[in-house]
Amino acid sequence: MGVDVGSVSTNLVLIDRDGELYLAPVYLRTQGQPIAAVQRGLSLMDERLSGADRICGAGATGSARSLAGVMVGADIVKNEITAHAVAALREAPRARTVLEIGGQDSKIIILRNGVVVDFAMNTVCAAGTGSFLDQQANRLNLSIEEFGDIALQAENPVRIAGRCTVFAESDMIHKQQMGHALADIVAGLCEAMVRNYLNNVGKGMDIESPVVFQGGVAANAGMREAFQEALETDIIVPRHFDVMGAYGAALLARDHLAEQGGDTKFRGFGITSAAFQNHSFICPRCPNTCEIIEIKQENEVLARWGDRCGRWSALGSEAALT
Repeated sequence: MGVDVGSVSTNLVLIDRDGELYLAPVYLRTQGQPIAAVQRGLSLMDERLSGADRICGAGATGSARSLAGVMVGADIVKNEITAHAVAALREAPRARTVLEIGGQDSKIIILRNGVVVDFAMNTVCAAGTGSFLDQQANRLNLSIEEFGDIALQAENPVRIAGRCTVFAESDMIHKQQMGHALADIVAGLCEAMVRNYLNNVGKGMDIESPVVFQGGVAANAGMREAFQEALETDIIVPRHFDVMGAYGAALLARDHLAEQGGDTKFRGFGITSAAFQNHSFICPRCPNTCEIIEIKQENEVLARWGDRCGRWSALGSEAALT
């Protein structure tokens, strides 16, 4: 099982021993409640399994990977870069560049001979991410699927200022008021988002083909076309483009257990009804003033993280505050 908990979505996938998806993935909105999202996702996954099925391993990734890993009992917890790279190489073994755009962030991964040699992430500005495209599609009374298809109908895409979400939206409104065709405006926005991505996230990167495009935004036909034109190369969109983080986590868990042996740490589907408590506090023991996150189940400390020295993250540590 692979679990990917991000700021916008929580994804769960199951793979068989051959690395192929087993059952349909679970995709949920995190809605600022990662614990509830993981529990809901596990519950939905459990409903799809038969009595003969058995979870042989679990991996976690995403911005809330530490929390998800503790909850499900992950055998391996890896960052998004590693998970997305592993999944991309599974789908396109010769891949040299991975473009990933999600709901709130975006990243680029440079691969050489199957190894990550460079990467960059944009987690500050939402320009060019799925949430911004969703917002603009709603403003134009379009579904996100229609948004991408309409972009392909453009004859003369207009130039939109794409370095900032505020400026982009203002520029779109201005172009509408001037009377430009809807398809030209939508295509112009896609091109602006691609320029913004390449000039910021991809700045200074040695982008070589084959290029893999994944993340939820890869479903947008307009964005795919804009990347192809900007990079002057074909873009590979993998089968499981929207759940590649979870897919990579599942592959990593399978390989980890194959190498290490032993039984899985997966805690079972019973945790869907368990009561978890999480809170944070500032450690005053040194000038670092680390913000410690703690998760409990029925008042038992399961894990702590966030400290630089390891005083609190050692499970069971009851470090004194004095």
